[in-house]
Amino acid sequence: MRILLDHCLPRRLKNAFPAHEVVTAAELGWDALRNGKLLTAAATRFDVFVTIDKNLKHQQNLATLPVAVIVILAPTNRFGDVVACVPSIEKALQTLMPCTLIEVSLQVP
Repeated sequence: MRILLDHCLPRRLKNAFPAHEVVTAAELGWDALRNGKLLTAAATRFDVFVTIDKNLKHQQNLATLPVAVIVILAPTNRFGDVVACVPSIEKALQTLMPCTLIEVSLQVP
């Protein structure tokens, strides 16, 4: 799966998804793109956009999302907090439908 990580996530998070093609917004020079423009750009090259922006669902018309979105519900965007959510993200990727938004958090055993 082709995954774009939002600029607000740690760049090294991409290494937590070895089975996928993962690129950061910063690597593409898309740091200045926000919300709708970033999602539109992501739709041209990626299957899913991963972010920690909890307000995205309130800022965008979910019915017209151009790409699937996973929102990480972690306490902070620090690597330790977001990498703990990787199993939940991987699980979401298995059933993710195009142009939908899914929120994920730390899986408790």
